[in-house]
Amino acid sequence: MKDDEPSGPQNRSWLESLANVFSSAPQSKKDFTDLLNSARENNIIDHDALEIIEGALNVCDKQVREIMIPRSQMAVIPQHLELNDTLELVIKNRHSRYPVLDETADDIVGILLAKELLPLLLERQDGFSIKNIIRPAAIVPESKRLNVLLKEFREQRYHMAIVVDEYGGIAGLITIEDILEEIVGEIQDETDDAEQEMIIPRDEAGYFIHALTPIEDFNEYFNVNMSADELDTIGGVIVQAFGRMPKVGENIDIDIFKFRISEGNNRQVKLLEMQVVPNKMTT
Repeated sequence: MKDDEPSGPQNRSWLESLANVFSSAPQSKKDFTDLLNSARENNIIDHDALEIIEGALNVCDKQVREIMIPRSQMAVIPQHLELNDTLELVIKNRHSRYPVLDETADDIVGILLAKELLPLLLERQDGFSIKNIIRPAAIVPESKRLNVLLKEFREQRYHMAIVVDEYGGIAGLITIEDILEEIVGEIQDETDDAEQEMIIPRDEAGYFIHALTPIEDFNEYFNVNMSADELDTIGGVIVQAFGRMPKVGENIDIDIFKFRISEGNNRQVKLLEMQVVPNKMTT
């Protein structure tokens, strides 16, 4: 055998795959992902690079409705508020952009950039009107593809869009960061709480649950004994119960709890909506 000839079926398989790339383009997305996985297995690209490429591919297949922040979780500012009340909401929520409402939740009049309030704080002029500093709101349908919206974000230089349903009602909002996180994973910035509240009551029986909530904390909060089977977080329990990575909007019942996936992507569950259903408890 010559020294420059590949030895072993693994080397031949990889070289054959490379030859296929140069001789003809992959015929399907599966062909391409198979080739990427082969490159990872042969240490041509690392795991992080593979995840980013796969994330970019998945963005092309997803619609805005799959990753948007739902209407119930939007932090908004009514346009009639005085400056001090507006500042209080901005400080409380610590976002950089806010939809501004008129009289109803379906009447978005614009987007407020928090930084636009800084000159007003210095000047302290009378007769504050938020309408003088808000910017037009970009409106997109739930069905818009994420890759198309990302291109619009870049070309038109805006960072937030209001999402409407087929009837024209407000369904939620989406930011450029939401799309980028689908590609590169979760992005933490300096304003994100290191110790954020993990279980947030909504009403008597409803809660928002961060997927990273430790099982021990969940059990203690609700006075239950949910089995973890070597899992550390409630998000891990949910994924295990599904047997796969669930999609936003999917539901599952575990013991006396009804969970709905509120935020997530192809890599992780981020936020859950949960209802306690006591009559499901067995005796």
